[in-house]
Amino acid sequence: MTDPYTDPYTDGYEDEETAGAGAAVRPERTFAALPPAHGRGFARTWWGQAWLKALEDTALDGQQLKRGRRHAREGAVGAVSVQPGRITAVVRDRDGAAYRSDVLLQELGEGAWDQLLEMVADRSGHIAALLDRDMPPHLVEDAEAAGVELLPGIGDLEPECACEAWDHCPHTAALCYQVARLLDEDPFILLLMRGRGERELLEELQARSAVRGARRATRDTGDTHDAGGADGTTGASEDVGAAPEPVGVDAVAAFSARASLPPLPGPPPAVGAPVRPPTLDGGTEPGPGLDPAGLEFLIADTAARARRMLTEALAPDHATAPVAAGLTVWQDAVRMAATAGPEAPLTAPIGGRLADGCGRDRGDLARAARAWEHGGPAGLAVLEEDWTPDPEALARARAQLAAAWAEDDRPPALRATGNRWTAVGGDVQVRYGPDGRWWPYRKERGRWWPAGPSDEDPAAAMAALLTG
Repeated sequence: MTDPYTDPYTDGYEDEETAGAGAAVRPERTFAALPPAHGRGFARTWWGQAWLKALEDTALDGQQLKRGRRHAREGAVGAVSVQPGRITAVVRDRDGAAYRSDVLLQELGEGAWDQLLEMVADRSGHIAALLDRDMPPHLVEDAEAAGVELLPGIGDLEPECACEAWDHCPHTAALCYQVARLLDEDPFILLLMRGRGERELLEELQARSAVRGARRATRDTGDTHDAGGADGTTGASEDVGAAPEPVGVDAVAAFSARASLPPLPGPPPAVGAPVRPPTLDGGTEPGPGLDPAGLEFLIADTAARARRMLTEALAPDHATAPVAAGLTVWQDAVRMAATAGPEAPLTAPIGGRLADGCGRDRGDLARAARAWEHGGPAGLAVLEEDWTPDPEALARARAQLAAAWAEDDRPPALRATGNRWTAVGGDVQVRYGPDGRWWPYRKERGRWWPAGPSDEDPAAAMAALLTG
């Protein structure tokens, strides 16, 4: 089966014979239909999440968005065509009815593109990030400072659907959720919607970088007579009184020269099953303050972490994965307690030492470890940090709750306190996290304990609690 992310599209740059003499060549990419997305979110990257926020802030009917998410999860969206100003796909309802759905996004004008290309060409880091299929926040911020809005905002995603809905319907919503998955893998899709294909964009950047390189070379040699710009003007007239450009290696030239570099050594092989740590029982009493069992635990944990990090480094998407933030002492203790396995068992004495070393009790460590199992650092933060949503976030949470249950389902009565919604007269609760996801909790022995992984849908997060 073809991987829809590595070979999903046809490069739709038409030739002039096909388009007709004098006709404008319009780039287009067509992505194969993606498989169902059960159990995963639709956007991992910050720019994919910004795309979905534009959709969710624009749509007036939360029930339509919920149905659209369901369509996208079930694989109801066909091949997606992306071209300047428009994305298109055929979306099927559960009854088999098919609808052509389009979402329109305004293209950037020539002036805006000129400003954007000049800004990117001036910063080699932006070019390198794009070539690495990344869109760092400072690229978007620099574009905004230049007066160019790359990411869509409220009202920018305009729907058109054969079902004739006047607002975002389940079909256009499903298309947007599917495109968020594509954007995660390749931000050039967004730039294509804004009016420039990848090949055209890189050629323009290379041309502008070449002009800058020629100007630098002219200044270095003292020849000011024929370092002409792309418009035929001489470098001498343009550089009078200008500040000197920074000296360095042109990013496009550096990337184009990579074929002449010696090949890198191959990656190390993956490590199979974890091995048990050495036993530190040498037949003699340990020195004062030395705990052999605790040291064995730390050795095994270090080996397990190294094996996991190697596995992640060998994964195909490792180059685009975000760098994890460093852990505090407490977070690392919780991680060790949550990830302990047969090769590094968490005995009661070791658990007690972990808790005592952080000034906490074993009950705190047990609850925190369960939170970590369900959501890592984010899950721990939801357990331990008091957070009151601001008015905008609170309105978004209430809208999700109002749209979570179908019209024929009776929602539970909930009492809200801060970011926590507790079932009236029950021992179940959902917490709204700063990431916009819902976390299920259950009261055990008088304390609230994490009860499962988070979900984008509060009804789904609470369903397991109410039926368990």
